[in-house]
Amino acid sequence: MMYSEDDCLNISGIQHFVFCRRQWALIHIEKQWAENLLTINGELMHKNAHNNSSSEKRGNIIISRGLPVISRELGISGVCDVVEFHKSDDGALLKGYDGLYKILPVEYKHGEPKDDNSDILQTAAQALCLEEMFCTKIDEIHLYYGKIKHRQKINLDESIREELKKIVAEMHSLFLKGHTPKVKTSQKCRACSLSDLCLPKMLNVESVGRYVSRFINEE
Repeated sequence: MMYSEDDCLNISGIQHFVFCRRQWALIHIEKQWAENLLTINGELMHKNAHNNSSSEKRGNIIISRGLPVISRELGISGVCDVVEFHKSDDGALLKGYDGLYKILPVEYKHGEPKDDNSDILQTAAQALCLEEMFCTKIDEIHLYYGKIKHRQKINLDESIREELKKIVAEMHSLFLKGHTPKVKTSQKCRACSLSDLCLPKMLNVESVGRYVSRFINEE
């Protein structure tokens, strides 16, 4: 199955989905959003990285910012913060340039490395889009974290690829149904910018119907 451009889900939603499936659905299905300090700082970093979709050449490296990408096979699309094209003996052909180039997507994050793999999967999604677009294989991805001012190298192995494909398939299934999952409260709820919209504590309160049924049964 090949997805049309209109049916592609946003790559940025992968991070939301891994963090909390309900958060992803509120944003990408119900179109709700709220800002907090973390989301504002993150947005500013992405704007600086994109820098009006520019590109430059530094020696044997071409640096592209704000590059749109798409995978019709996975049904995802988005914009890469930075993609580096390193001249190499093997790799992809680039229009307007001689030789072959290894492709390296670099995702910029405001904070520090997370306990989950949401950032890794989001950047891996960009890599799979680039593989499809340039008919090549990408071996690694990089994550730059503003808080530690350091790049983290991740080998793009088969386990990451398979996990990403399962996540994206689940996203498409929920999106097609228009289903917003119930909340699973955790410590992450405190840092979520949608906590006032999600109302996680309220969703865990026993419903009136269930309370009445339980009361009758106890009597």
